Formats: sequence, structure tokens, C-alpha cells
Amino acid sequence: MNSDNRIPRLLGVAFLIVFVASMLGGSLLNASIGSGSISDNLVNISNNLTLMRISILVELVTSIGIIVLAVLLYVVLQKQNKTIALVALGWWIAEAIILAVSKINAFSLLSLSKEYIAAGSPDSSYFQTLGTLFYGADRSGYNIHMLFFGLGAILFYYLFYKSRYIPRLLSAWGLMSVSLVFIGMLVTFLFDITIWVIFYPYIPFEIAIGIWLLIKGISYKKT
Repeated sequence: MNSDNRIPRLLGVAFLIVFVASMLGGSLLNASIGSGSISDNLVNISNNLTLMRISILVELVTSIGIIVLAVLLYVVLQKQNKTIALVALGWWIAEAIILAVSKINAFSLLSLSKEYIAAGSPDSSYFQTLGTLFYGADRSGYNIHMLFFGLGAILFYYLFYKSRYIPRLLSAWGLMSVSLVFIGMLVTFLFDITIWVIFYPYIPFEIAIGIWLLIKGISYKKT
């Protein structure tokens, strides 16, 4: 084990921070919007403006965390294959930018919800049309950013598997589970069918690799 594991341990912290921020941001967004009709959603947002703003802020923190995580992964893995690591870095930077830009639509929902309530919550109006547009654009941005995430993660975890910096079982778990996530998001993008079960094998992986890197670091000597 290399005596200086500061960067790998920072990488472990970054994995955990991005995971927590991503889960928290999504949960807060769902809580503030609800799952009813677009009219119900606008009412829910107007009643949870602070919660909605916090969810947006957390998602922006997630975007920054993704960039930090990508840079650290590049630093650790670029010796295995600099070209592949650079391409993966590019995919994740694009992911972070798309996620951050998509939050403009969430901000628009804040203003729209307040105007909708001030107008007396009309049953049929342009408010519903704009609400559907803004909410759909926010969700589409999320789906697209997940496609870029999958592309970058497959490359990064392949390099982890090749390097043996972490146990191969762990890197194989990440590689296979994130491939399922990418396929599932591709199906969602092409056919508008969401298969949430494909996330289940991957979610605990981010916790596992974050804890492993934080505690164990990485082994630079191939076994």
C-alpha cells in the first residue's frame, strides 16, 4: 500500500458526498413537488418554496461534487490509460454542466407556482402548460445527465478493474451495475419507460467504494 493515500482518500470522501447530495437533492425535490397533476404540483411547490430552493441548491452542490470527483478519478487513473481517463473526465464534466443547467427549469417553477396561486389556481390556463414544460425540461435534463454519467462511469470503473487499485470484485460490481444503469437510462430516453429497479445494484456500490477508498486507500502494486 502506497504510504501517501491522501488523494485516494479524498476520492472516497468525494464519492460519499456526491452520493449523499444526489440522494438528498432528489428526495427534497420529490417532497416539494409531489406526484399528482401539474396543478397539484404547482400548489405543492408554492407551499414548499424553501424546500424547493434547498433541493435546487443541493443539486448544484452535487454538480460541483461531480466535477471534483471526476478530476480526482482522472488523477488516480490516468496512468492506466490517459486517453480513456480524459474521455471519462469529459463525460462527467458534461454531466455536471447539464445537471446544473437543468435547474433553471426548477427555478422557473418557483416563480410560476407563486403566480399560479396569486391568479386563484385556475383549472385550465397557460400555467399548466408552462408547468408541464418546465417540469418536463427539468426531468429530461436529469435523464440526459444520467446518460453522460453512465458513459463516464463505465470508463472509470473499467480503468479501476484494469489497475487492481481496489479489489477486482468491487470494481467489477461497479462496472456491471453502472452498465445496467446506463442501459436503463437509454431505454428511458428512447421509449419513455423508467425501470427503477436497475438502480438498486448500483446505489450501495457508491457507498461501498467511498468507504473502501476512505479507509483503505488504493494499492498501487498489482497483485
